[in-house]
Amino acid sequence: CKVLGLMLSFFQHALNGGIRRYHVAPVLCQRAKVAMSHFEPNDHINYEKMEKNINIVRKRLDRPLTLSEKIVYGHLDDPAKQEIERGKTYLRLRPDRVAMQDATAQMAMLQFISSGLPKVAVPSTIHCDHLIEAQSGGEKDLRRAKDINQEVYNFLATAGAKYGVGFWKPGSGIIHQIILENYSYPGVMLIGTDSHTPNGGGLGGICIGVGGADAVDVMAGIPWELKCPKVIGVKLTGKLSGWSSPKDVILKVAGILTVKGGTGAIIEYHGPGVDSISCTGMATICNMGAEIGATTSIFPYNSRMKKYLNKTGRADIAALADEFQQHLVPDSGCQYDQVIEINLSELKPHINGPFTPDLAHPVSDIGAVAEKEGWPVDIRVGLIGSCTNSSYEDMGRSAAVAKQALAHGLKCKSKFTITPGSEQIRATIERDGYAQILRDVGGLVLANACGPCIGQWDRKDIKKGEKNTIVTSYNRNFTGRNDANPETHAFVTSPEIVTALSIAGTLKFNPETDYLTGADGKKFKLEAPDADELPKLEFDPGQDTYQYPPKDGSGQHVDVSPTSQRLQLLEPFDKWDGKDLEDMLILIKVKGKCTTDHISAAGPWLKFRGHLDNISNNLLIGAINIENGKANSVRNALTQEFGPVPDTARYYKKMGVKWAVIGDENYGEGSSREHAALEPRHLGGRVIITKSFARIHETNLKKQGLLPLTFADPADYNKIHPVDKLSIVGLADFAPGKPLKCIIKHPNGSQETIMLNHTFNESQIEWFQAGSALNRMKELQQKSS
Repeated sequence: CKVLGLMLSFFQHALNGGIRRYHVAPVLCQRAKVAMSHFEPNDHINYEKMEKNINIVRKRLDRPLTLSEKIVYGHLDDPAKQEIERGKTYLRLRPDRVAMQDATAQMAMLQFISSGLPKVAVPSTIHCDHLIEAQSGGEKDLRRAKDINQEVYNFLATAGAKYGVGFWKPGSGIIHQIILENYSYPGVMLIGTDSHTPNGGGLGGICIGVGGADAVDVMAGIPWELKCPKVIGVKLTGKLSGWSSPKDVILKVAGILTVKGGTGAIIEYHGPGVDSISCTGMATICNMGAEIGATTSIFPYNSRMKKYLNKTGRADIAALADEFQQHLVPDSGCQYDQVIEINLSELKPHINGPFTPDLAHPVSDIGAVAEKEGWPVDIRVGLIGSCTNSSYEDMGRSAAVAKQALAHGLKCKSKFTITPGSEQIRATIERDGYAQILRDVGGLVLANACGPCIGQWDRKDIKKGEKNTIVTSYNRNFTGRNDANPETHAFVTSPEIVTALSIAGTLKFNPETDYLTGADGKKFKLEAPDADELPKLEFDPGQDTYQYPPKDGSGQHVDVSPTSQRLQLLEPFDKWDGKDLEDMLILIKVKGKCTTDHISAAGPWLKFRGHLDNISNNLLIGAINIENGKANSVRNALTQEFGPVPDTARYYKKMGVKWAVIGDENYGEGSSREHAALEPRHLGGRVIITKSFARIHETNLKKQGLLPLTFADPADYNKIHPVDKLSIVGLADFAPGKPLKCIIKHPNGSQETIMLNHTFNESQIEWFQAGSALNRMKELQQKSS
């Protein structure tokens, strides 16, 4: 081992100029002793177990494996007996770790507390990034957030200490950037309570967004269930150059696959073009895979990932990954369910929107398209940063554009904001001058948090209802997403394009071909930006914002006041009574797109994420009622009066009447927020019937004891009217793969019968019968004890 270590140390010295060569030999001699993170020195990467599982599955399937399959099947609970069929069977998996952002962590930790378990079974972390509202600038906004959210932060900090969960304090940064910097690594399986958890795929991990109940399963040491994903291959050829960026890859893919084209699949990037993309660029692409419904996205381990691991103080992990590399890349000859090919050399800068992230346009066309469609071409605000695009490279490319404008005496015509992804990024771009350049061009540096990307934006420059355009480097642009104004036309693009368009102030500007006029009256053209992917010096970590959990937290007190308006202990949902669901009223028949933002709005409602009853007052307030074309206005079938959706649901619950929701395609797309499932359950809902579901939301509904069902014939959506009554019959024989019968009773006394499909397996049927997955967990605990 010593000789082999010295040989590899020599080769690493040759490749890396001698940097960190001392890490190699210890890794090879003590392979099982490399920590997942320096914050958790006693929790080690277990590549040996993954390798053993892969070999068992490879022998069983007798075919080459994709990278996605290697990592997913490498984490099977029982690789020898697990039934494996892509797109059909449910896998029982053992993820390596859990990550939670503060808005979803509240409900996840409340559910974990309800489980009665003393400590989490896998390394887990909480990240405070969602509750900081953008208003005046980073420092002031952070101070304000700490004051306003003190009760919630204290709950999360003490709950983390008691149950063994690491706690990243407010100001530390956005969860996904923190994970990339500290926790993701090649081959990891990580689940996170945020839909953009796939960001970690930029470091070669299978990182999947889930609801809080799924996180509780993993933290409780229970195998986690996931439908065996299909694998869509995206072959990259050529090389990025000029104004084209990694963001343009996913904007292009979104235009091809649409918001539901990746549902039930992992997007696996491969091909010679991969090596032209930086590690953080790969993370950008994986991050926004959430917008096409993908289970997650991933890149194969390569030199760009190794470079990033080395720069972020994890050379020991890089050396271990080098040794294990054959299992961190796809097998030659592996088969994908679908293949898309993109030539990066021909890829042009893109901008997607408005109102949906899959409406793709080349930047060169957007001005003409906007004028034709009647979209405002004047840009009111440009916003860069977010979990998708806030790396050192992103900030450097934006600063390179800004520096050219400043050299010609120009500043941004539009308002301009910058969101650093983490405290480490903030401190480093301050040290290296990028932040000051962006300020000089007119930018306002916001807190290291999600901010406007998730609607945490106290916007003052327009009135609600005023038609306007913003451009962002974010990932989502649903109606009202950023500022709660349904007339804001939001477009997503790369940070450097946002910066260029903000300087010009109009969508009609194409930086590849158009000229600007300097303060001296002379025309000039912006050159394509160039910047280092990583700082020449080491990263500046900035302020220490991490709270380690104590070795023994059993004595820690976690306080939830019974009079709190922010936090509320959970009561178990009622068990299924063994009967069919008869004569349910229809709360709302939704017309068109219905995201989790429509079902459970964010923005000002984020403050109630730990209080189920209070946040239920936003249930479906953004969904459009097909009966009258209005939001938050539905007919109360018992009084015949129109009123807000939550009030109507509460009235039905008070009267002991069960109700259903009828939805359209891809119902529940968007974020992982399980409140969109908890709220209907809390207010008496039992069934959600749609043409199709987004993956995370369908699972969340099942976890809370609801029945997510789909029309066997999508045209049957038109047979149901808001004034009808519905009965789901045959529940006594509820079984995997067996459709359910729905009887529609019309007001005139006539009836129709339609068939409804479902994706429940046996254990998920047990969740429904027990009232929720958490109830079922408690039943099993009682049996085992």
